[in-house]
Amino acid sequence: MACWPVVPAFTGAEDILALRPDGVVFSNGPGDPERLPRLCDAVRGLAGKVPVFGICLGHQVIGRAFGGRTFKLKFGHHGGNQPVRHEPTGRVAITVQNHNFAVDAASLPPEVEVTHLNLNDRTVEGLRHRTLPVFSVQYHPESCPGPHDAQGHFREFVSMMSAPPGRN
Repeated sequence: MACWPVVPAFTGAEDILALRPDGVVFSNGPGDPERLPRLCDAVRGLAGKVPVFGICLGHQVIGRAFGGRTFKLKFGHHGGNQPVRHEPTGRVAITVQNHNFAVDAASLPPEVEVTHLNLNDRTVEGLRHRTLPVFSVQYHPESCPGPHDAQGHFREFVSMMSAPPGRN
């Protein structure tokens, strides 16, 4: 039976790695990502050591951890039926969202690629590090009010955790 330890938000990378996780999820939560530098430090400390997946606030923290900026949306994204396009394939998913901040695409370094865009306002909805097993989505793939378009992110994360080190 799998063990899924949950640690407090400000647990450092060394303490997380001491638990010997197969991967780490930075989940959603309230707050301004700019005010969470310790979480950014944890992302940087874990990146390259274990696969990392960010959801919502976790996505924003990952963007900031690699040098990106975030900004407050005028109205925020709240509720279901938010269309998001996966840029590499052009596939559109209908997503659930509940956030007031977004990652500034222009601020991201070359080693981080934008993988998903919101079709309503063109804000960043997904990121991937080009060489490390780190990715994130702004929306909520864990929420299932209707379509299950975003469930593939969990299969991708499990696949990353199953891959031999250095083969992500």
